[in-house]
Amino acid sequence: MPSFFEHLMHEFELPLGNPVLIFSLILFIILLSPILLKRLNIPGIIGLIIAGVVIGPHGFNMLEKNSAIELFSTIGLLYIMFIAGLELDMNEFKTNQNKSLLFGFFTFIIPIGVGFPVCYYILGYDFNASFLTASMFATHTLVAYPIVSKLGVSKNQAVAVTVGGTILTDTAVLIILAVVIGKSQGSLNSEFWIRLGVSLIIFSAIMFLLIPRIAKWFFRKLESEKHSHYIFVLSIVFLAAFLAEVAGVEPIIGAFVAGLALNKLIPHSSALMNRIEFIGNSLFIPFFLISVGMLVDVRVILSGPTALIVAGTLTVVAIFGKWLAALFTQLIFKYSKAQRQLIFGLSTSHAAATLAIILVGYKADILDENILNGTIILILITCIVASFATEKAAKKIVIESEDETEVLIKSDRILSEHILLPIANVSSIEKLLEFAIFIKEKKSANPVSILSVVSNNKEAELNILKARNKLEEFVKQASASETKVNIITTIDHNPASGIARISREIIANIIVLGWPQRSGLLDKLIGEKMDSILTHTEKTTFICHLEKPLVLHKRIVIAAPPLTEHEYGFELWLSKIAKLAQELSIPILLYSNEATEKAVQKFFKKAKITASFKANPFNDWEDFLVLSRYIQAEDLFILVSARKGAASYMGTLENLPAKLEKHFTKNSRFVIYPQPYSDSISNEKYSDFSAEPLNRGIDAVQKIGKGIGSIFKKKDSEESI
Repeated sequence: MPSFFEHLMHEFELPLGNPVLIFSLILFIILLSPILLKRLNIPGIIGLIIAGVVIGPHGFNMLEKNSAIELFSTIGLLYIMFIAGLELDMNEFKTNQNKSLLFGFFTFIIPIGVGFPVCYYILGYDFNASFLTASMFATHTLVAYPIVSKLGVSKNQAVAVTVGGTILTDTAVLIILAVVIGKSQGSLNSEFWIRLGVSLIIFSAIMFLLIPRIAKWFFRKLESEKHSHYIFVLSIVFLAAFLAEVAGVEPIIGAFVAGLALNKLIPHSSALMNRIEFIGNSLFIPFFLISVGMLVDVRVILSGPTALIVAGTLTVVAIFGKWLAALFTQLIFKYSKAQRQLIFGLSTSHAAATLAIILVGYKADILDENILNGTIILILITCIVASFATEKAAKKIVIESEDETEVLIKSDRILSEHILLPIANVSSIEKLLEFAIFIKEKKSANPVSILSVVSNNKEAELNILKARNKLEEFVKQASASETKVNIITTIDHNPASGIARISREIIANIIVLGWPQRSGLLDKLIGEKMDSILTHTEKTTFICHLEKPLVLHKRIVIAAPPLTEHEYGFELWLSKIAKLAQELSIPILLYSNEATEKAVQKFFKKAKITASFKANPFNDWEDFLVLSRYIQAEDLFILVSARKGAASYMGTLENLPAKLEKHFTKNSRFVIYPQPYSDSISNEKYSDFSAEPLNRGIDAVQKIGKGIGSIFKKKDSEESI
């Protein structure tokens, strides 16, 4: 019996040596510290850093920094930078790249400008030590980025500008580190500069030219192997980090560049993105934050007045320099106070690059122990300040965006949005479901409803069970992206009436249909089955054919007929296509008349849509195929059509789906039928009135007119002969 207690006591000797016990302790800290601090309105990040201080070698010495903790910590740091690059809105970043450059300049030059005189004249360090310490003030680590991501403001312009500025200033500082070390070792010559320049060019070429091509090929060939996608992405992150280190810069630069390289291939609402964020925020990033806390030695403050003065001076200068940079950025770009605070919060935390600079400088005997200890205290304080400032600012921005944004589609319609996905062919459901997930309004409480209509015969019950079993696996696919999916199986005499009935029962406002599969019968199918669905439902309807995965498209090309802006569903379908463009980070190219173009631009401006948009005039709907000259193989081609009797309906639109099938076979293609009028206009009110005879009359008159025109043309040509 004593041997059992001895064994138990041995297991709990400090520092803990049992890897299972160590891992268990860290997981409990990751679980409990945010929950406990949430009650005190303190960001969970601070709890993890403080927990690291308590259990670390300078606290109760429960854990020592071994290779396993170092590995997880490194993964967490790279993960933060990778997610920052991945979540960066590329359209917003391209639009504001000059702003990022200017902020990067401010957040680099101001802390150095303030820090160097303080270190050189007040603290009395030599030039190399003063310059290296001042450059440390210019760095910042996006420790508070998970807060921004969690609160859903990662697409805000202030975040895009800050993230862009972060990578610029950190890259510049880490190059300065290499230069200062080279200078101290006497190896700062032309060979050093040539080697650094060439290695960075090769690294950039690999990351931005080679990696995206490999990733596209991988995602296309292994489209169904979802777990392999995550392993592939993780492999790219660490390969990029290693290549950056070989190129002469820090691995965090490589991780960020990996995020930029894969940005367009991993949409924000995808299951893959959800997996990346879930594993990072649950495990790897908390490990990194705990390891930052384990570096902090609180006893340093008590070791004497010099250490206290150095730590206090470094912290004040670091925070003040970043605050000034945020202030100048706000004044020049006329940002709100909340955006200034967000920029300050994101850019004020020092951790990764700061540690890299100080530890390398300390090992090279450029910096003394006081700077090292003072920097560790600085890391703790700046991370706490950054977390509070970021959370407060992000919450303000969320409230401001809800108050200020003029929502063109009324809030009750957003909250009650319901997408119906009728399925005839199970093989096409995966891509259609992915499309529905991308365009779904996240605030809507309704799920995406997948519908299977079974014929009303003796085997109806058996067929319903078969249909439900087939569709269950797609519920799992949607749950991976945290999207609710509801399966509906119903009995009806034909699919069209079943779809129409269920769309009314669940009050769906968007119907997503697969493209008719039976080649050669498209006219008949569009004319009968599809026409029956369109006639019996007034909902905005997408008829979709996806030739390749959505992430492999490079542009969205829309052809919109005159007066389409007067359809009730105009804003709805346009907002969904804009959302898709933002998810895929690809531009929209519109072919329409001038009035439609202005309506689209007005909507984009009012709804604050950041998707890249360009318009070309197009009016020749009789010669629609002229557009084929401008359509590329990797374009998603969208034809906006109209139901008979709608404002934008014209006879030419009837034949266009068949022309799409015939002449755009290699393209992904959609046909959109907008909702023609408000739900408040009841069909019953106009049940006795049908526009069908009128439309037929108009078509007949048009045909007669064309016939007469051709006769006169023929007569004129004969006379000329």
